[in-house]
Amino acid sequence: MHKRWYDADPTVSLAISLIRNANQQTQVKCAEFIVDYAKQKGVTLKSNKLNDAFNYILRRWYDKDKTIAEAFEYFEASPFDIQKEISLDVINLLQLSELY
Repeated sequence: MHKRWYDADPTVSLAISLIRNANQQTQVKCAEFIVDYAKQKGVTLKSNKLNDAFNYILRRWYDKDKTIAEAFEYFEASPFDIQKEISLDVINLLQLSELY
């Protein structure tokens, strides 16, 4: 059993890890990409957990920034195949950003 939703798949886990290790500006760019991609694929958030997340002590690293927290809500709400697509695209984005 995996503790975190993104540990179930190595590709998704790698993408999350790379985002976490990126600088704040890059994290936000990735977050914006994730939200746009998920919305284009028809992913919607079931509840407004996002606002709830900011009403208690922030426990997860990605809860500290509202844009990133929203992106992770969309990421988690996405079907597995979409999570995989997002992960591969984010990994590619991060590799490209390392080149410049």
